[in-house]
Amino acid sequence: MPVRATAGIVVLSVLVAAGCGGRAGHALRSERSTQVAHSAGVGRVATPVALRSCRVGTQKIGSLRLAYGAAARRPLAVHALPRAGKVVRRFGRLDLNGFPVVFGVTAERRGASCAAQWYRVQLPTLPNGSRGWVRAADVRLFTVRSRIVVDLGARTLALYRNGRSVLRARVAVGAPSTPTPVGRYYVNERFLLSSPNGPFGVAALGISAHSDVLRDWVQNGPIALHGTDEPALIGEAASHGCVRLSNSAMKRLFRLAPAGTPVVIRS
Repeated sequence: MPVRATAGIVVLSVLVAAGCGGRAGHALRSERSTQVAHSAGVGRVATPVALRSCRVGTQKIGSLRLAYGAAARRPLAVHALPRAGKVVRRFGRLDLNGFPVVFGVTAERRGASCAAQWYRVQLPTLPNGSRGWVRAADVRLFTVRSRIVVDLGARTLALYRNGRSVLRARVAVGAPSTPTPVGRYYVNERFLLSSPNGPFGVAALGISAHSDVLRDWVQNGPIALHGTDEPALIGEAASHGCVRLSNSAMKRLFRLAPAGTPVVIRS
């Protein structure tokens, strides 16, 4: 799936809701942002190579070098188990911000024909870490070879490609009262900004995490990795939960992190 840019859309209300701009405890500068976001599509991903052998049943998929994502082909249901039954969530083909619905994939279930019938997926919803099963026919599976690790204590971000570190950067993280949530997530949205002169800098990667404390905010306070117009705050615990990078580091991260990229946030 190549990178596809679409017409500009206003999605900054989502980032505003996460309190990404400005210093925590001060007026939310992000609410005065005039930046317009443009969807950049899922990014550069690959179609999985056909299996050489078949293992019927359920097995985990993915490794530190290779991860799997899935894009919705159509509106779909997420089930509690890999069979028709309890539906835990429903999704359209596009999310509330007009971006293709994407899931991180952690396991698959294959039938007697050897074809994948179900995928176990990470969900971009509360509670953080939610998972469920989707029918294989309802999604398009793809592979990514990137992985992001955010260390809140060290206030650093590392990007790995094929298991090798290719980017390390200092970051600003959530303030003590609005911490960045720890856990295992994935990139589920990718947006370029109309101008770097705003609280989100040059670009933003939405991830499947939500704030643990801003539950009454729009879309439950989604978390993002993004650039900044306040580089002096890099290295501080200064945001309302988002992870901020310098614009130069964000440009590199954006090029190398397609949708579906695993994101590990640790303390």
